[in-house]
Amino acid sequence: MQLARLVTGADLNRHPAARLGAVLDAVAGVHALADAPAARVEALAVFTGQGEQWRLSQAFDRWNTSTTLRLLLIADGNPAERTYEPLSPAYLRDLGLRRTEGVVVQSEPAPNTGLQAAWTARCIQQRDVRSLALAVTPYHLPRAYLTLLAACTAASLRLPVLPLPTPVPAGTRMPETAATEAELLPGEIERILVYADRGWVADPAAFAEYLSWLHAAHGWIWDDRSVGPSR
Repeated sequence: MQLARLVTGADLNRHPAARLGAVLDAVAGVHALADAPAARVEALAVFTGQGEQWRLSQAFDRWNTSTTLRLLLIADGNPAERTYEPLSPAYLRDLGLRRTEGVVVQSEPAPNTGLQAAWTARCIQQRDVRSLALAVTPYHLPRAYLTLLAACTAASLRLPVLPLPTPVPAGTRMPETAATEAELLPGEIERILVYADRGWVADPAAFAEYLSWLHAAHGWIWDDRSVGPSR
């Protein structure tokens, strides 16, 4: 069953309070992790979709000038969306892509976040990626991030993955839905709650365990003296 993109905060109250609270803590935890210096990772992934071209344009701004990023992974979107655009070289150039070496574009459509995450995990494995940032609009970032963690776990991958918000001004209406981030966020939380039961996203316990590992094993992320992991 397709879940509605727009639900209300009251709709979320059908979930047990403890479970909803744990998911809200995980959502806050993903955004808190976004304070970590994503500039130090070696790969940048972008999950496209919803007509939100700034996901790409902001990522390109970072990629074009970075001296540490060696790979840019661009996941395709859902052709059923009204605002879908094929990821042609001309389209990417129009959005600001200048540095083309190291760019990997998903060659097949990805109608959902799970397919985007699975493709990204394959790229991580095939290209020996040791650290990665995920660029997505803030309202979608927690679910996208937890989906990518689940895909990496399914592929027996464990590496630093840092969330990288691609912010827009408050009140901006998303091109596909004409809804604001505040209006879309409850629907994202609903999806996390439902998809965790299906194993499609990392649940709050898995995220907490991953976060503990990240802090213990990869202190370079928060160490100002470091420029990134050794290869």
